[in-house]
Amino acid sequence: MTPIMRRLLYTVSFEIFGIAIAGLGLMVLSGKALIDTGIVALLSSLVAVMWNFVFNTLFEFWETRQTVKGRSFKRRTVHALGFELGLTLLLAPLLAWWLTLPLWDAFLYDLTLVIFFVAYTFLFNLIFDHLFGLPASAR
Repeated sequence: MTPIMRRLLYTVSFEIFGIAIAGLGLMVLSGKALIDTGIVALLSSLVAVMWNFVFNTLFEFWETRQTVKGRSFKRRTVHALGFELGLTLLLAPLLAWWLTLPLWDAFLYDLTLVIFFVAYTFLFNLIFDHLFGLPASAR
C-alpha cells in the first residue's frame, strides 16, 4: 500500500469508527436519541479536523520563532494540552446546543470524549498496524 493510500485508509476508518462509537456512547450517557448523538459526533469530528489544521498551523508558526528548536517532552505536552483545551472550548458549547444540555453537562461529556479518544487512538493504532503493517517510516 502506498503511503498516501495508507494515510487515507487510516483517516477515513479512524473517523468512521470513532464517530460510530462516540455517537453510541453519547446516546448511552445522555439518554438522547441516536440520530442526535450521531449527528453531534459527526459535527464534533469535523470541528476536530478543522481545529487540528488551525491549531497546528498556529503552533508551527509560534514554534518557528523559538530560539530553542526541537520538540521536547515539555513542548509536546504543551502542544497536546493546548489542542485539547481549544477543542473543548469549541465542542462543549456545540454539545450543549445540539443536545439541549446545560453547559456543565456538555463539558463533562466532552471530557469523557477526550478520555475515550486517547484510549481509542492508542488501540486503533495497534489494530491498524497489526492489520496493515507498519509504515515505511517505522520499519
